[in-house]
Amino acid sequence: MNINNINSYIENIKTNTLTDINEKSALELALQCLDLTSLNATDTEKDIIDLCEKAKVLHPLPATVCVYSPFCKLAKKELKNTSVKIACVAGGFPSGQLPIILKIQEVNYAISEGADEIDMVISIGKFLEGKYTDVYDEIAAIKSACKDIILKVILETGELVSLENTHKASEIAINAGADFIKTSTGKTTINATPESFTTMLLAIKNHYKNTGKKVGIKPAGGIKEVKDVLLYISILRQTLGENWMNKKFFRIGASSVADRIIERLHIL
Repeated sequence: MNINNINSYIENIKTNTLTDINEKSALELALQCLDLTSLNATDTEKDIIDLCEKAKVLHPLPATVCVYSPFCKLAKKELKNTSVKIACVAGGFPSGQLPIILKIQEVNYAISEGADEIDMVISIGKFLEGKYTDVYDEIAAIKSACKDIILKVILETGELVSLENTHKASEIAINAGADFIKTSTGKTTINATPESFTTMLLAIKNHYKNTGKKVGIKPAGGIKEVKDVLLYISILRQTLGENWMNKKFFRIGASSVADRIIERLHIL
């Protein structure tokens, strides 16, 4: 399968989603792999405390809560003695429009506040100008600053124009050291799509075939319905297999649908 026949591949999976996977197991996986997120300009300490309280009552517990770095210490305190990690956006989120020296300073600040994971955005403008080496060098520099801290690299696929660009950006991020590649910030008109997600999975699959190294994947933004969650998990299973169906290699940004997942699980 290649980029040229992604649409037919996805249509086939849509037709067979509920027979391909066990719905209850898939929704439990979604909660285990959830990055429960609040990234609003209006966020207050109370909002973050409420977010952490929600994380603590979800069953299974989510993988992380994702917040802006000034709230990292607070989230860390609220989630003490749980398995929930703290992810922080840094490096010029959501636009990526900062000089690399400032991006690294922001990443270092988030890590100093206790971040377990960093979510960064590529320099989309530089990518669209064809400055691929610059994009690679920035990701590599930020990964160097992260050391053993997990780095998720957001491609902002809705701004990349084509699936060919999405595949190219995936390859650059993976080769530069990304631990995960992520579709979107959730701040643009077009966010995660099954087509962009599948394209990124193909880049991961090819990298694994060539190197034996597994890279994680995260669809995020615009995932509003339980059926969308099931579709992404079905695509993941069909494309990469069971070895990726855990929070070490799969995350999902579906905070707005978490309550509906819980409701559905109570029915099943």
